[in-house]
Amino acid sequence: MKSKNKLITIMLIILVCITLLGVVALLVITQLNKTDKNAEPTIDQIVESSIDIPEITTNLSGNKFIRISLKVQTDSVKAAEELTKRDFQIKNIIITELSEMSPQDLEGKQGKLTFEATLKTKINELMDIGEVQQVYITSYIIQ
Repeated sequence: MKSKNKLITIMLIILVCITLLGVVALLVITQLNKTDKNAEPTIDQIVESSIDIPEITTNLSGNKFIRISLKVQTDSVKAAEELTKRDFQIKNIIITELSEMSPQDLEGKQGKLTFEATLKTKINELMDIGEVQQVYITSYIIQ
């Protein structure tokens, strides 16, 4: 009887150890495979997932003209490919938005940030794959 209880105790200890090893292994594997969603992308990843909008010349409301170039950063290469295909739609959004703006609307840091945020929102409405992370003004002249 004594050896039977000893055998059951040893089997239970072995079973508990195997279970603990399995749980630890599972936690280690999930931690190693987990990608950090909050990690900032590298500059190479940003460039790879961005597209350039070549210089557009259009009129603002009133008598002034604007020449503007942009870079649109997306969250993935696939999203950047989609934006490349939608370049005519993006240019239309830019021209339409600018035609409603006066030079004063684009003055200062806040005016430019507002314009970039508006473009980001409007372009994201078009997107099927991914989303726009940031719109950058790369050149800008009002005449």
